[in-house]
This record gives sequence, structure tokens and C-alpha cells, in this order.
Amino acid sequence: MADASAEFQADVLAIAAHRDDVEQTCGGTLLRMAARGLRTAILDLTQGEAGTRGTAEDRGREAVEAALLLGVGWRQALDLPDGAVENTLENRIKIARVLRELRPRVVILPYWQARHPDHAIVATLGYEACFVAGLTKVETGLPPYRPFKIVYASLYADVRPSFIVDITPFIDQRHASLMAYKSQYATQPTGDGLFVPEEEIRERTFAEARHYGLLAGVKYGEPFVQKEVGLIDDLTLVPVQSI
Repeated sequence: MADASAEFQADVLAIAAHRDDVEQTCGGTLLRMAARGLRTAILDLTQGEAGTRGTAEDRGREAVEAALLLGVGWRQALDLPDGAVENTLENRIKIARVLRELRPRVVILPYWQARHPDHAIVATLGYEACFVAGLTKVETGLPPYRPFKIVYASLYADVRPSFIVDITPFIDQRHASLMAYKSQYATQPTGDGLFVPEEEIRERTFAEARHYGLLAGVKYGEPFVQKEVGLIDDLTLVPVQSI
């Protein structure tokens, strides 16, 4: 992973509330994009200080290991309060500053309906930050920039995906990146009734990926929603067989 202080520009930036959110919802997609030669990055908005398990320092060390496993070139965490993320102008500008620095073409956000309030808020906060980043009169010390595409990782949402990314070749590496968070997923008494037992995590995550893969005719997949209508140039090249 590149030095956080070094100049880096991303093709794809995943923005999430917590360290380990990306690993769960779009880690395989980041691996696939990196394998295609695209520059990938992750922006975690909180430090994880309010988590039932582990500490912010634990999560920070684990996030570095997970980023290496995902092949991302840049990862940082902001200082928004864990469990109390708000869609404020100050927070929009913090994210906009990163967007102007990295200049991603594609931004991945969490789906806008979620059990955890932080996740739902980040969907709207991230979208509005993308808009603010393009406003000339918003001063951040960097020139204005607005991503071309925003997509929403919808793995845990009960919605029909707009599209699926085939992550079949990367499923084991995606799982390894999640399990890098030993403070969260290793067997331990803290939060025992809240967390999935360690021995079941692989089965559950692989089953979810298998479900979405089957929808698209591949073995393992990750789902996404886009708000825009898709555009096709050649009907003979549309993937996924109908019959």
C-alpha cells in the first residue's frame, strides 16, 4: 500500500463508515479492479472506537493488513465519530478534500438503507460530498473535481441489483482480507451473542457471494445498485444468458 502522504490518484475509491465494511461488501470487486490494472483506494470515515470488540488502534493495524490483501494503493481513515456519523457540511468537505486529492472516476458507497445508521448516512453523505467536491467556490486548497460514476454496494440490502461483479477468482483472498480483523472475528467472549461465530463466517460469506453469483451466471459475485439507466452499445454483447 502506498504511503498515505505520497501523491496518489485512484480509478476506484470505496468509501465506508467502518474499517471492515469494504472487505465485506466490495472487497472482491476491488481485487478484480486491481487485477485489471486499475488503481484502487479505500476511505474509512471512522476509527472504530465505539465497536463492541477491539480498539481503534487494533482496527487501524488490521486495516493496513487487509488493504495489502486487497491490493489497494491507498487507504486512510477520517475522524468522524463512530456510531454518530452525521451529514454535515464539515464532513462533506472532509470527504470532498479526499476526492479532490485522489480524483477517482468511480466511487463505491454503501447502500442507502441499512441496519446500522452510520451506513445509511454515509450513502447520502458520500453522494453529497461528491457533489460538493465539484463546486469551484468550496475551498479546500485543491482544484474542484467530481467523480463520473457513483455505485452502491448492496450485499446486505434486500433489493434487486443493477449489476453483479464476478469475484470468483478472488473469493478466497476477499475472505482473507475480512479475517485480517482478528479483533472483530476471532472467537472471543466479548460480544459473543452479537457476532457470527468464527467457524461460520466463511460459510455465510461464501453463501452470500454464491447467491449473487448465481443471479449472474457465475460462481461468486458482489451486487451493486446504480441510480442511473444503463447504456448499451451492442445488444449481442450484453452478458448473462436469458434462457
